Amino acid sequence: MAAADFAISVALLLLLAAVDAGSPVSLPLERAFPTNHGVELSQLRARDALRHRRMLQSSNGVVDFPVQGTYDPFQVGLYFTKVQLGTPPVEFYVQIDTGSDVLWVSCNSCSGCPQTSGLQIQLNFFDPGSSSTSSLIACSDQRCNSGIQSSDASCSSQNNQCSYTFQYGDGSGTSGYYVSDMMHLNTIFEGSVTTNSTAPVVFGCSNQQSGDLTKSDRAVDGIFGFGQQEMSVISQLSSQGIAPRVFSHCLKGDSTGGGILVLGEIVEPNIVYTSLVPAQPHYNLNLQSISVNGQTLQIDSSVFSTSNNRGTIVDSGTTLAYLAEEAYDPFVNAITATIPQSVRTVVSRGNQCYLLTTSVTDVFPQVSLNFAGGASMLLRPQDYLIQQNSIGGAAVWCIGFQKLQGQGVTILGDLVLKDKIVVYDLAGQRIGWANFDCSLSVNVSATTGTGRSEFVNAGEVGGSISLRDGLKLTKTGFLAFLVHLTLIYCFGFL
Repeated sequence: MAAADFAISVALLLLLAAVDAGSPVSLPLERAFPTNHGVELSQLRARDALRHRRMLQSSNGVVDFPVQGTYDPFQVGLYFTKVQLGTPPVEFYVQIDTGSDVLWVSCNSCSGCPQTSGLQIQLNFFDPGSSSTSSLIACSDQRCNSGIQSSDASCSSQNNQCSYTFQYGDGSGTSGYYVSDMMHLNTIFEGSVTTNSTAPVVFGCSNQQSGDLTKSDRAVDGIFGFGQQEMSVISQLSSQGIAPRVFSHCLKGDSTGGGILVLGEIVEPNIVYTSLVPAQPHYNLNLQSISVNGQTLQIDSSVFSTSNNRGTIVDSGTTLAYLAEEAYDPFVNAITATIPQSVRTVVSRGNQCYLLTTSVTDVFPQVSLNFAGGASMLLRPQDYLIQQNSIGGAAVWCIGFQKLQGQGVTILGDLVLKDKIVVYDLAGQRIGWANFDCSLSVNVSATTGTGRSEFVNAGEVGGSISLRDGLKLTKTGFLAFLVHLTLIYCFGFL
């Protein structure tokens, strides 16, 4: 009995220690679709091209966020989340962007900032003077120096104020200054939701916006950058021991949309991993070959090698997928060669398309992207084709991969990432994936310094946020949560 009592006492002490250490944190992730905004592939390519110009240059816990919204390939989508900043806290809707580092929001002195949004959300403006915990970041601050090294900050000797200017390829831009303030995180512990978790973060206070950022149809309060540089919130929370340097997503590819988004590692036995290319500003992988219907295409492996202007990038913020110019024609020709001659082929606005009266899975082959270390990403026809309108009762399917003219870059966007668990292990410098039904529950883990982990069910969140679709978390030590992923699917018409 003494031994049993001792074991129970130890268990209670461990439980109390876990409570003291912290709890999982979550932010609601929402998705909205403006109506009647069908777009063409050429417009998607143009938008992706602009996005690629603003890609990122260069823990102790697990968090889960239910992905809200409906997937619709004929609508323009936008992923954003809600953050609370300052004391007292003010809510801001910010776009999730894996292609930049900095969290910035519109400030009360902003010129050109939209006042209303077509996304049916209330826009707010941050006022540093109204927050009792806000402070300006000076040029002498080490955090400003880190931002200068990553081109995320600049300094003026006139006012000793750490500032920033971001220009985007479409002519839009934003500028402002950096502040430090509290970010309020909703916590989840044993099925109960509290709001007593906060962390100091540095973020941008925008006082000038131009171009598309001023438009109201898809306006949000700012942008939440999820890059790897020191100015990103992920890096800041990780350096404070609040969040792990790993995030995962599983994006549902059917018409209902949604999925799973976590800051933590989804655990699934079928996941295969390949290493990130070292010292790269993007999520670069070593793609070695492409196979169509089990046959390796005759493409020189140097086409996919990583250099200053070459490489294969995983980017969830890119709508389509892009192949290096030398690989595009062999890929499309191989697809076309495998389908029956009875399938009519057409070219629409430079895109290879097919007219089908049957299922694409009955006609088109499986594609395999083969990476270093033996990891292969298997693509179904729906992962490299996109369905557009119908002609004479036949469905029109087009090659979703686009050619990057004069460029040697391959970009794997949402077209190929959907219906897969994808794990971005930044600490281990690797990315993993597995085909998966994203409507199912998953296990998520993070390992603390103790090396212990505990599987828990985190499906008891109340209110408008529901985790009742069965997300299971592995909780160790101080569980804190942030958010990742941008899913944008916008498929056009012929």
